[in-house]
Amino acid sequence: MTIAICPGSFDPVTNGHLDIIQRASVIFEQLIIAVGNNPGKKTLFTVEERIVLLQKAITEAQLKNVRVDYFTGLQVDYARSQKAKVIIKGLRALSDFEYEFQMALTNKKLDHDIETMFMMTANEYSFLSSSMIKEIVHFGGNPEGLVPSAVLEPLLKKMSNRGSKND
Repeated sequence: MTIAICPGSFDPVTNGHLDIIQRASVIFEQLIIAVGNNPGKKTLFTVEERIVLLQKAITEAQLKNVRVDYFTGLQVDYARSQKAKVIIKGLRALSDFEYEFQMALTNKKLDHDIETMFMMTANEYSFLSSSMIKEIVHFGGNPEGLVPSAVLEPLLKKMSNRGSKND
């Protein structure tokens, strides 16, 4: 069985993330969405909340061979622990490539048996990032159509609890 992981912060999961997840789920027998748990990084949603939102989005998309997990530490160590042979990385633009290429080479040095596969997101999501979603909501914009429907209400609620649009 070919297992792949798709690591990320997913804070929050976007339709761009879901595009990569759906397409990768067709290629691999099992796909693990690995939510990075970096205690030093400030996030909108807790790791537990991100896992729930991803699980809801995957259920809505009816992806039977996809599961959600979390990890702390190196992606390559997590991949090895799950017996994954491939790390999936989504790319939006050339600016993503430089960092992800460096990460892929580092992972290859740490474990030559694990490959990195780059997937370009669909054109309609090439501008989309979790940071952009949070900025849209912060300034009163509507992120509908940019995030899975299961994410919309929790995102709006969480952002409204953080303060006014003028913060």
